Amino acid sequence: MRKLIIPFTVALVLTFGNSYAANPVKPAGSTTSSDKVIVLTNETFKQKVFNYDLNKTWKYEGKLPAIIDFYATWCGPCRMLSPLVEEIAKKYDGKIVVYKVDTDKESMLAQSLGISSLPTLFFIPAKGDPRTLVGALPKETLERAVHEVLLVK
Repeated sequence: MRKLIIPFTVALVLTFGNSYAANPVKPAGSTTSSDKVIVLTNETFKQKVFNYDLNKTWKYEGKLPAIIDFYATWCGPCRMLSPLVEEIAKKYDGKIVVYKVDTDKESMLAQSLGISSLPTLFFIPAKGDPRTLVGALPKETLERAVHEVLLVK
């Protein structure tokens, strides 16, 4: 029975995951449809988040804690996660910054950061090292990470 459930679940996810429309991506430095999520390029990442060419140890350039959603437009789980990331961006506007990086367009950045699975989320506190979560996670997990990693005093 278990042998049948796993392939059926995978087929179901692939079928319905592809029915989600990808979020439109605007030019780098602009925002997505929520107007709260900022699209990053390799260059804007170096300016706003971390210049990995100049620094060998992590040094976050921003003032507010941040989430970075590394995604690809063809990735079903990425499309399922995207609305949740936008909800988080709206709910915590002014408390955190939310960025998105299209790994197909910014493959050098993804490679430099060791992004090998999608979706990958970086949770970056204002001070300290980033934490990474991989996969299409439920909203409760995202909210918990925001509070435990980003909004701790």
